[in-house]
Amino acid sequence: MVLIKHLPRDSALQRDLHGEVADWSVTDHLLAAAVDHLAVANWMFSCVNSSEDGDAPEFPEPVPRPKSTKDAEEDGEGSGPDGAAAAPDAGEAAPAVSPGQLARFFG
Repeated sequence: MVLIKHLPRDSALQRDLHGEVADWSVTDHLLAAAVDHLAVANWMFSCVNSSEDGDAPEFPEPVPRPKSTKDAEEDGEGSGPDGAAAAPDAGEAAPAVSPGQLARFFG
């Protein structure tokens, strides 16, 4: 039991249990969140400082995040040919991983 709990993030068991989320560290999630917030701030600045007659800029798409195996099963999506969770459609934003999910994964 102790050996399983302390396996490295890149182990096959962690990948099987958590899906693509196992490849992302807390730093990766925080960096993606920072990029998303910066993109929204730039979008807001652009909206406020553009002319009222012009077209509004498009809202930025968030950085795609990996899905866990559990999330893929709940969405009813199948696995890809290599057994990994299927990636979201191009127009569909990947759901953000909550701090609680990160705590459970790294706990």
